[in-house]
Amino acid sequence: MQFFDNDGLKLAYLDEGEGEPILLIHGFASSSLYNWVQPGWMQKLTSAGYRAIAIDNRGHGQSDKPHDKAVYTPTLMAGDAAALLDHLGIPTAHVIGYSMGARIGAFLALEHPARVHDLVFGGLGIGMVEGAGDWSPIAEALMSADPEAITHPRGKMFRMFADKTKSDKIALAACVITSKEEISAENMARITQPTLVAVGTKDDIGGNPQDLAALMPHGEAIDIPGRDHMLAVGDKVFKQAVLDFLKRHSI
Repeated sequence: MQFFDNDGLKLAYLDEGEGEPILLIHGFASSSLYNWVQPGWMQKLTSAGYRAIAIDNRGHGQSDKPHDKAVYTPTLMAGDAAALLDHLGIPTAHVIGYSMGARIGAFLALEHPARVHDLVFGGLGIGMVEGAGDWSPIAEALMSADPEAITHPRGKMFRMFADKTKSDKIALAACVITSKEEISAENMARITQPTLVAVGTKDDIGGNPQDLAALMPHGEAIDIPGRDHMLAVGDKVFKQAVLDFLKRHSI
């Protein structure tokens, strides 16, 4: 991992390969390692001739982990992503985000549009606009003293994942509510870059991908067959669709 500073935080990132730059933004409770390295994305993209750059979002991975929920807005995290591109001297990039990372990518496109050549939203469809359920139980599960006592299915899933990744659960509990800021349909329509939306057919979090794509002037959608929110990340159908999309939208 390499590091850079932004907004008073030390943030980690990976930078591998040569070619057109792709900025990868991971999901909640994940990291560059768990979202992009282990599922094979870094290897897939660099082998295809791209420069793959993966940020550890604030509160995650090897980046600083403040416990103040006010610092986890999508606007601030999109600012981290733009600052990384500044740090690397990259004027514009392909942007691929998964789940929370998709939301951050949307804010990056809205607030720093020149930095985003095109977008992939993985694991988040119309939930970007309509919301993706009540996340308070996830915060409660993260803070539970006894993980065996957690009964909320989604809370249990994210607590198990946070324990597996040895995450700072206080930081994640601060992040989980603030980072879920919704984007209006009107603002989604302001995202004019080509955008691919991909959600697993068994995903009960992200919402319909076609409905989100329809809100954008150049949106398109695919279903990731038979995959839930966790397993869609490394799916071969998803990867091939992204590679095909990138080829059609070269910088």
